Amino acid sequence: MTRRPEQAIHRAVVAHLKARAAPGLFWFHVPSGAFFGGKRQGAIMKSLGWVGGLPDLFFIHNGRCFAVELKAEGGRATDKQLECIAALRDAGAFTCIAEGLDRALASLEAWGLLRSSNRRASR
Repeated sequence: MTRRPEQAIHRAVVAHLKARAAPGLFWFHVPSGAFFGGKRQGAIMKSLGWVGGLPDLFFIHNGRCFAVELKAEGGRATDKQLECIAALRDAGAFTCIAEGLDRALASLEAWGLLRSSNRRASR
């Protein structure tokens, strides 16, 4: 097992997106946390509009916004993540907290963001 199971799930989801994204889908990851490099950089990012608890992946398709927070099996969202997801949902976004790769892929397929496939791109 990898030391960072959420990163493994994240990379697998990205592999599926690269192989099976719906036509016209725009998606991205917003780097957070360790990428800031300390309190000073974190303060700069917040002053530029970054908010805590952002989901791992955002998607825009057919004028709609989607966001997925990825969790390893048994993982739980933080209070900040729950607050952010609630705010996104209140603003009209489709959101989910996906525990494990299968749940993440099922959500993306249900939303029509991934073309269906009988085999998985990465496990």
